[in-house]
Amino acid sequence: MSLSLDIAHDLPSFELRADLDIGPGLTALFGPSGSGKTTLINLVAGLIRPDRGSILFDGEVWATVDGGVFVPPHRRRIGYVFQDGRLFPHMSVAGNLRYGQRFAPRGEKPDSFTRVVDLLGLGPLLDRRPAKLSGGEKQRVALGRALLASPRLLLMDEPLSALDNSLKSAILPYIERIRDEADVPILYVSHSIEEVSRLATRVISVQGGKVEALGAPDALLQSLPAIDGLNRAGSFLHARVTGQNKADGLTMAACRAGQVYLRHQDLPVGAEIRVFVPSGDIIVATEPVGAVSTLNRLSGKVVLMEQTGAGTMLHVDCAGDLLTAEVTRRSAEMLGLAQGREVVLLFKALSVGADSVLHRHLRS
Repeated sequence: MSLSLDIAHDLPSFELRADLDIGPGLTALFGPSGSGKTTLINLVAGLIRPDRGSILFDGEVWATVDGGVFVPPHRRRIGYVFQDGRLFPHMSVAGNLRYGQRFAPRGEKPDSFTRVVDLLGLGPLLDRRPAKLSGGEKQRVALGRALLASPRLLLMDEPLSALDNSLKSAILPYIERIRDEADVPILYVSHSIEEVSRLATRVISVQGGKVEALGAPDALLQSLPAIDGLNRAGSFLHARVTGQNKADGLTMAACRAGQVYLRHQDLPVGAEIRVFVPSGDIIVATEPVGAVSTLNRLSGKVVLMEQTGAGTMLHVDCAGDLLTAEVTRRSAEMLGLAQGREVVLLFKALSVGADSVLHRHLRS
């Protein structure tokens, strides 16, 4: 399945321009508020007509300005999950879910009601009305309703932005299950680097209406400059789970740089994970450190130093894993940091949030 965009659309403060080919998996549109992300998926959904260009899905023309083609939203077979769920208040959860089934095409076997209920853990909620649901439960129902319409494409517009951290952590595993098991390509809007780090198979950077880049999360998120304080600089570690210590609330994993400790994740030993480590949470030492509370201690060599305003960004090679750490210029001078210097990088297990750990090894 592929989505091809070559469009331009005029907005009050800028022109939105996108020339993209998007394949299966979960593609994240990442950028600050007001950059054009929601407008872009509304163009894909058919809620807005592009001013110029064309949109194609699997070779089917959805919109061409020159040719005068415009397929209306209900014929595009798109599932759309909004920030607020938008459930029908007078219907039960079961009623809201079955409403989605009404849009499944005739003659095609849709996802079964039971399968979607099981996939999203909705069984205990079926008789409730939306007013009796938490924010996370409402979003799970909205996801289920969208899936039961048998969409060819799923659009999600910051579905977790209205939820607190505990509710986000509760619903993220369900979005992962949809990504991995529902076999529906997803276009996911977010300005949270933690969500994108955990969920995305590829990332599109959107700034000021311009699609800046399209690529794998590891390379793209690390290369992006700070966007009005939006995305924290950081690095990715690819690791394999080696053990669990529920009593201490820890998960242990091994990467090329050594053993790392994370907040406890409900993962089997041997699971492959991708971990985002924020640069600002790393402490840099130039010699072995004694008794401190940080569990993660990775040794490496400085391969590059970059000045970033009042700070210095260090790029450190830790046995083949490249990590970035940000220190003040005074700290860099005090420690005598220079290219080739051996250092130890320290960071807490709690620095690696559960919301930023990719739980499965995915195909790019």
